[in-house]
Amino acid sequence: MDRNKKLIIVSHCILNQNSVVAPLARAKGPFPIAKIFLDMGVGVLQLPCPEFKFLGPTRVPMSKEEYDTKEYRELCKNLFIPIIEDIKKYISAGYEIKGIIGINESPTCSITGNRGIFMEEIFKLLEKEEIFIDYLEVPTDYSEDSNYIDFEQQVLKLLK
Repeated sequence: MDRNKKLIIVSHCILNQNSVVAPLARAKGPFPIAKIFLDMGVGVLQLPCPEFKFLGPTRVPMSKEEYDTKEYRELCKNLFIPIIEDIKKYISAGYEIKGIIGINESPTCSITGNRGIFMEEIFKLLEKEEIFIDYLEVPTDYSEDSNYIDFEQQVLKLLK
């Protein structure tokens, strides 16, 4: 079977809501958009969850300002370094990185507006390597029970 050589980079909690701060989880497991990746045969590069690694599964919700420490930024940067090495290998082998999907309003994984700390570090490293990729964010109120046809259409467009 031939590979389609398409990859999407996703924030950890898109595939694993168990890593989210307990009161903020919006699905039992992965978000429904994960089915789109499977249906389209797109490979998934799942980012690690810096918040989980930093404070564990019983942490309380915190703001970007509370996370914004030298230690946390260094963790975020170091977590992405092996991933960017993989990305470079994929690109040099002819694979397409279709985009990165973050989490709107996350202190760590928000991309637009008040960019999260992990995404700040990720985009700095990508720019340094002259890797420019498209991005989307999971809307703040998206859940497994929601009907977000517009967002799902954006995901489909990104993956084509």
